Amino acid sequence: MPELTKDAIEAINSENPAGLLAGQNPVVQVLQVKKATASSDKAPDRYRMVLSDGKYYMQAMLGTQLNSYPEQELLIKNSVIKLLNYAVNVVQNRLLVIALQIDIVETGPLEKIGSPQNFDQTKSQQPQQQTEQQPQQQDIKPDVKPDIKPNFSKGPSSQAPVYPIEGLSPYQNKWTIKARVTQKSDIKFWSNQRGEGKLFSVNLMDETGEIRATGFNESVDEFYNMLEEGKVFFITKARVQIAKKQFSNLQNEYEIAFDKTTHIEPCYDTSDVPDVKYSFTELQNLENLEPNAITDVLGVVTTAEEPSQIISKSTQKPYTKRELNIVDRSQQSVRLTLWGKLAENFDQVNEPVIAFKGVKVSDFGGRSLSMVGASTLFVNPDIPEAHSLRGWYDQQGKNEQFSTFNNSSSTVKPEPGTVKPNEIKTLEQVKQSQLGLNDSGKPDYWTGKATVTYIKKENITYPSCPNDMKKLTQDMNDKWRCEKCESSFDAPEYRYIITCNATDHTGQIWLSGFNDFGLELFKMPANDLQAMVNNGDDASFEAAVKNALGSSFNFNCRAKQDTFNDNVRVRHQINRASTVNYKSEINRLCETISKLETS
Repeated sequence: MPELTKDAIEAINSENPAGLLAGQNPVVQVLQVKKATASSDKAPDRYRMVLSDGKYYMQAMLGTQLNSYPEQELLIKNSVIKLLNYAVNVVQNRLLVIALQIDIVETGPLEKIGSPQNFDQTKSQQPQQQTEQQPQQQDIKPDVKPDIKPNFSKGPSSQAPVYPIEGLSPYQNKWTIKARVTQKSDIKFWSNQRGEGKLFSVNLMDETGEIRATGFNESVDEFYNMLEEGKVFFITKARVQIAKKQFSNLQNEYEIAFDKTTHIEPCYDTSDVPDVKYSFTELQNLENLEPNAITDVLGVVTTAEEPSQIISKSTQKPYTKRELNIVDRSQQSVRLTLWGKLAENFDQVNEPVIAFKGVKVSDFGGRSLSMVGASTLFVNPDIPEAHSLRGWYDQQGKNEQFSTFNNSSSTVKPEPGTVKPNEIKTLEQVKQSQLGLNDSGKPDYWTGKATVTYIKKENITYPSCPNDMKKLTQDMNDKWRCEKCESSFDAPEYRYIITCNATDHTGQIWLSGFNDFGLELFKMPANDLQAMVNNGDDASFEAAVKNALGSSFNFNCRAKQDTFNDNVRVRHQINRASTVNYKSEINRLCETISKLETS
């Protein structure tokens, strides 16, 4: 039976009143390990543990970067582990250990070592003898504790231990983090009934995780120019709060808010802070992602158009955009849009390799990508994937033919309204194939021809942000505000959100579609249709809906399992819809009839 570190739990709880303690690799037993309930669907799984030194036990959490241990059953009940690196949080006046790096000493079917007691209960039950009777000096014995030394390095001026991002929570305020700035937003200005102000945000990263930090007003003046992307800083005396998920796609339940007490200093020893972390999606796999999903891609920029300006229909303000074309080893090409100052200042030539982090996936033109508020790009990054892509493109890739998402398989555009005959399914075949109900949870795709027979009239449009297409909300001053990009507008730009029923000769199916489909269906911008509703012109609105009924399309749809009111269903979303090319359709039917006659 392995030997546990004597009095480790007592030392963790009493060595440092602030709870900022790291032991010298204490060996403890895991009496329990179980998955905790996630705070949201996007939050990573967390595992709770109970750690014992044979005499006492206490509560603990496993760092998310170590989730593979319980998931692969390497860490189970009664396993013995060595804590190589950990942090201690104060939660509801109790200490909670967060294991950041461990070594499995022994696992498998083991017995519980000793008869450990709950340290918190034991401590609360101890008689307060020193307040009742003052012992004589010679009777006082020093506590017996293992040789404990902090594992964390020191901050520059605060001398507080450097705390891991993974261990931050609102329950403690004495911490210093050492983190790299991976992304910095532009300065944004806001105005509402409470006044005016400005803000910016940065994404910070260390070896344990990432977190978003935001500064307002005076913090913008003090820290914006200092916090350069790619550099490392010591940050202390800031407020940790629950993350506003609508503004960030980082996998962290918390975020940091700079205030007047915040102190930030540059750090020049960056050896233990990793560079930007990526989770690249090959370009050919973009069709497997949901619309508006956020992902990372790595590609060679083969063309970059000149910047152009578009005028928002709602605000009449100009926006600068620049279209890039990128390719990768999957021999897929995709269009990526830059906006604002980034579009104006982009001047890369000679087909650079660029890593794009946090770009949004769009259905426009099949599949395309767009930089959004939290997106970043790194030109010719010093990472193995970029070096490999550079070598492949220079030696082979530049002479290849690349597929585009306009037709999914060929660089030659087909005649509008045509589809491949062997790809067409009837609606009955779609249902019988149970598309979208596969065990993997991944979506299925199908192509079919059907006629729109019913359109849901309620909520047929929504007020969208011209920057990121998110839904706007109206404030008390009749301004329209986007919570995603934190911008305000005098009027929204309406976009379609369609729910309709389509029918063919075998059955019917419910479909959902967005703005591209709405334009095909109604032959007018969503602003025009919404104006009929706003102006009370019911007759024109009803006529527009009636004229759209009976329209036939070749649909390319995505089928994915969905849960609504505890009922499992399949949601069929329109990726592309094109009006039927009847000449091609007649030829297809003739070929089908000929095959039937000869069989």
